[in-house]
Amino acid sequence: MALEQVAQGVVQAVVVHNGRLLLVEQPDGSALPSGVPEAAESAEAAAARLVYELTGYLVDGSSTLEPEAARSGSRAAAVLCRLLTEDPSDGARLVPEQIHWVPVAEAVDITPPGVVRDYLEGHTPV
Repeated sequence: MALEQVAQGVVQAVVVHNGRLLLVEQPDGSALPSGVPEAAESAEAAAARLVYELTGYLVDGSSTLEPEAARSGSRAAAVLCRLLTEDPSDGARLVPEQIHWVPVAEAVDITPPGVVRDYLEGHTPV
């Protein structure tokens, strides 16, 4: 799905750094940073933009973890993102208390089914 537009779906950013996964507080608990792509925006670009807008962290959207599910519209597109800056910039929508770095092993039970497991299956243990 690299550089393809996501049709009317939600994009979730999977940001892993030093064995920890970036999660943000939502009204119903912690979740992956997510949102809707803008017109003609790729899943990768949307993930990078959403992480920056929500948290202030600069990331790149390097690859889609669930291309088949994203194309069919059955689940949100999950995009693996690489952290480019360890310190967030000012102006994020969320305050620091709403941004969490959780060990990946713990996140398997927090995030939607499959997203973190898909990441772990394709990578060496973090």
